[in-house]
Amino acid sequence: MVVDVGVKWRKQKHRSNKCIKTRWWNLNGGKMALFKDKMLQGDPWRVEGEPNMIWDEMASRIRNTAREVLGESRGRGPPTKETWWWNEEVQQAIKVKKECYKRLHKCRNEDNYKCFRQARKDAKKAVREARGKACEGLYQKLETNDGEKDIYRIAKQRERRTEDLIRIKCIKDEADRVLVKEDEINERWRTYFDTLFND
Repeated sequence: MVVDVGVKWRKQKHRSNKCIKTRWWNLNGGKMALFKDKMLQGDPWRVEGEPNMIWDEMASRIRNTAREVLGESRGRGPPTKETWWWNEEVQQAIKVKKECYKRLHKCRNEDNYKCFRQARKDAKKAVREARGKACEGLYQKLETNDGEKDIYRIAKQRERRTEDLIRIKCIKDEADRVLVKEDEINERWRTYFDTLFND
């Protein structure tokens, strides 16, 4: 008996959170001089016309020149890791593990492999112990009266981490002062909509 089977493989799509940025942090040394020269080349800055149009032209020219000279990031940052409980011992163990990995990557032999395995084992042990000590101290602290307040602070931090990053972080009031505190921003929105709908 012969059976022909056709199986369709669906490639799983990963949601990308890429945020491509201009590499402004590279604006130093020779790149700064090159950026300045490129900005001063070509047609001079226009100073007549509507302010918004002048501003948009200047901003787009600066951004385009910066992209050309400085380049853009790929939009992927380093993975976020919890390091609040790290100590010198953990950092040293991780450093040794990385060095052993580099040696193993350069020359794959049994000695380098054993060295890397031992360093990895030691690093895991150091991480486990340091994290256990830090969490133990945290749990003891949470059992006190002051610790009860910390529970709410930790819950608030966790809630903030899950919020959208597109939230408005600053806004101007009637006097064109920049407001950055959340309660001031909320109050400004309340007064704005109050005047908008009631006047």
